[in-house]
Amino acid sequence: MPSLSVLSVFVPTFFLVSLTPGMCMTLAMVLGMTQGVKRALWMMLGELVGVGLVAFSAGAGVAALMLKLPALFALFKWLGGAYLVYLGWLMWRSRGRMAIPDNLEDTAPPRRRELAMQGFVTAVANPKGWAFFVALLPPFIDPARPVLTQLAGLILVILSLEFTCLLLYASGGKSLRHLLARGGSVRLLNRIAGTLMIGVGLWLALG
Repeated sequence: MPSLSVLSVFVPTFFLVSLTPGMCMTLAMVLGMTQGVKRALWMMLGELVGVGLVAFSAGAGVAALMLKLPALFALFKWLGGAYLVYLGWLMWRSRGRMAIPDNLEDTAPPRRRELAMQGFVTAVANPKGWAFFVALLPPFIDPARPVLTQLAGLILVILSLEFTCLLLYASGGKSLRHLLARGGSVRLLNRIAGTLMIGVGLWLALG
């Protein structure tokens, strides 16, 4: 495990980074708004698997190789971004399983696998995330100590902080839904959520 002196710097650093609005946090807020926090947990599961994979790759040196393959990243970015933009467009039009239905029985909710895949793709297809972990994670690893145990401990801390922030954003989205729903405007909620989702997709594809 990392030393206490390392953790005293590592924890606040990565908490602030995780808390900063980004693609995954925006996605958590959107799903908290349209699906509720409980169903958004499936997206969070996929996102955490993706973040863990990226963090492990960065610590193991694999990410440096991945960053040298721009064509692979471009494919991930465009496919993932296009899919999120498509979902956002459907939500903006109050259509599809991701949108808030006028009647809860009108539309079947999105499958758990679909939600998890959204989170995973958003985390893995973000080259800025890879570059961030490559730059920030290795300095916290002491080469004189067992690397794998240190890396496992740091990734566990990262995932805990990331999950906490995802819950905060999803809960904020749910609160926003309750606030706006007082006026009975389901279409407005869907358009806000759809616009945010389209923004995440464009951010992923063009960032």
